[in-house]
Amino acid sequence: MTKPFLMLTSRDDGPVLASEVAGLPRIAGLGDDERVHLRMEAGHLPDLDLADYSGIIVCGSPWDANADDHDKDARQIAAEQWLSRLYTRVLGESFPLLGLCYGLGTLTLHLGGAVDAHHGEEISGIVLTKTDAGRADPLLEGTPDRFHAYVGHHEAVRELAPGMSVLLAGDDTPIQMVRVGEAAWATQFHPELDLAGVLVRVEQYGGRYYPPEAAEAITEQVSGVDVSPSHRVLTNFVEAFRR
Repeated sequence: MTKPFLMLTSRDDGPVLASEVAGLPRIAGLGDDERVHLRMEAGHLPDLDLADYSGIIVCGSPWDANADDHDKDARQIAAEQWLSRLYTRVLGESFPLLGLCYGLGTLTLHLGGAVDAHHGEEISGIVLTKTDAGRADPLLEGTPDRFHAYVGHHEAVRELAPGMSVLLAGDDTPIQMVRVGEAAWATQFHPELDLAGVLVRVEQYGGRYYPPEAAEAITEQVSGVDVSPSHRVLTNFVEAFRR
């Protein structure tokens, strides 16, 4: 029997969580019996037996990883302490890990890098460019040297952590994908989003992540790009570590 991938989220109930929980497995090619969903914000943070899983995917979040601890609620503090312990185990055992947006921020901070709001990006479809390391990386196999992906984030990596190599760069956010060791990757962009998924976020985030009057222009921009090559990051991860 195939071991499932563990999908870690931290969103409260609502349309964005529902879209994420449905969209990521569909784009990744995961069947119903090939994923387990754990909601970190719900407070149930068990001791995991990594042998039960094929890999771990840390999803995006409404939480800012680099926020001052005084501005974080108890759920976020507990989840990030749990994640830090998990990262130590995963990296130490070269266990497959893919972090998405918040996953990149928490992993960077765990390893001693810097994350801040200097390179935040509005919801949009941007162009990513492979580095030399990216051209040789298996998670980017089958993608062109330049392709579009969806982004939308307050914070981003300002300074790489030791041991991180950059695989993809962007114009406004230079660090868009990194690798750490043998089996850990993280992205600033969202390879789990297609047009339907990003439009849910445009609809839900007006007035929170962008001015409401910008919704029409954002919708037009994200509708005019093909982000399908970015999905290969997810499918390549699953295909490489499904067991």
